[in-house]
Amino acid sequence: CEILSSLPLQMSLYFNVHFFPFWWLITVAILCEKYPALSDYYKFILVTIMILVSLTELIRLYLGYVGNLLEKVPELAGFWLLTLLPQLPIILFLLFNEGLKIHSLERAVHIIFAAFLSFQVVAAFFALRRMVNTLATRFRLTEFHRLEEQHPTPG
Repeated sequence: CEILSSLPLQMSLYFNVHFFPFWWLITVAILCEKYPALSDYYKFILVTIMILVSLTELIRLYLGYVGNLLEKVPELAGFWLLTLLPQLPIILFLLFNEGLKIHSLERAVHIIFAAFLSFQVVAAFFALRRMVNTLATRFRLTEFHRLEEQHPTPG
C-alpha cells in the first residue's frame, strides 16, 4: 500500500498550528490598540473577521490533519475549500485594505499567514489529486477483479 499523505502539506499544517496563536494574539493586541481610531463599520468588520477566522481556522486545521494523515478525501477537500474560500480572501483583505490602518507588525504576521495559506492551497490540491486518482484506480481494479471472479475466462 502506497502512502498518499503529503509531507510538505503536513509540515505546513504543523507550523501553522504553532503560528496561529501567535498571529491571533498579535492581531487582537493591535486591534485593541487601534480600535478607537477606526470608523464604526471597520470596527464591526474587524471583530466579525476575528471571530470568523478563529472558528474557521480551528475547523480547517482539524480537517487538514485528518484528511492528510488518514488519507480521507472528503476531509481534505473540506480543508482545501475552507482555505481557498473564506481564509485566503479574509487575510488578503486584512493585508491590503489601507482603511484598516495597518501596523507594520500586523502586516508582517499577515504576510506569513497568507504565505501559509497560499502554500497549503497548492499542496492540498496536489495531494487531493493524487489521492483521488489512486483511490479511483484501486476502485477500478477491485471492480475488475470482482467481475473476473464472477465470469472466469475459459482455459
